[in-house]
Order: sequence, then C-alpha cells, then structure tokens
Amino acid sequence: MAERTVYQSVPGKHVLSPGQRASVWEAACAMTRENCGSILVMEPPDKLLGIVTERDLMTRVLARALEPKTTSLAEVMTPHPICVAPECRVSDAVLIMIERGFRHLPILDGHGKILGVFSVRDALPREIGMALSEAEFNEQGKDVLG
Repeated sequence: MAERTVYQSVPGKHVLSPGQRASVWEAACAMTRENCGSILVMEPPDKLLGIVTERDLMTRVLARALEPKTTSLAEVMTPHPICVAPECRVSDAVLIMIERGFRHLPILDGHGKILGVFSVRDALPREIGMALSEAEFNEQGKDVLG
C-alpha cells in the first residue's frame, strides 16, 4: 500500500489567512470558529509571510502578557515557515516536524500557491511510527559519525 501524501491526508483544504495587520484576538477567534490549530499570515494575493499556531498564542502572547486586541499577527508570527510540496509523504513531513519541533507545515505547490496546512493530527499512527523510526535511525547515525 502506497503511503499517503500530505495533500491527500489533509481533510479540509480551507486555509485561514488574515492579513499581517490582523490582531491576535481576531486570529484566535477565527481559529476557534474553524477548529484549526494554525493560521497563515499572507500578503495579497498569495505571498506567505508567516504562520501563527496555538502554541505561539500561548508562548508569544499570553506568557508575555501582550494585549490580544492590539497585538498584530506580524508581531508574533514565525516568519518564512518551512513548507512542503503536496507530494511529500506523510512520514517525511512528520519527520521534519519531529526534527524541527513543530506541528504544522504549510503545503505549497510548485508555483508558491498555498494548498493547505498539514498538521501532525492528520497523520495515521503507522505514518508517525515510520517517522519516529527514521528519526531514531538519524540520531544513531549522528552518534556514530559524530
């Protein structure tokens, strides 16, 4: 059985993307309403500037006691996030997430168009297991060569 791609695994292709001047409060309300864990910060028409996740809201806004209604997304986003192509295998995307320490990857086609956001929640247990095995193998290789 062929492994799924990130594009195949994302149930909804809808992407939340207010402008960089949108407030953190507006973004949090949109994320809650749409039940999603991230929001892309875009510059019209299709330029990806950054990403804001639930974790960012907690660590970069709440933990710093910033005012959500007056803090813009541009102030707290992760600029230039790592992205994957739609044909990227799910286990490869999960491996990137494990090694880099994040849970969301924008999916961009060859022309830079946003096709969705892959979340670790979109992966199946066997795909996560494959990524964990590869991460462990990579770590052992670093120890041997290190």
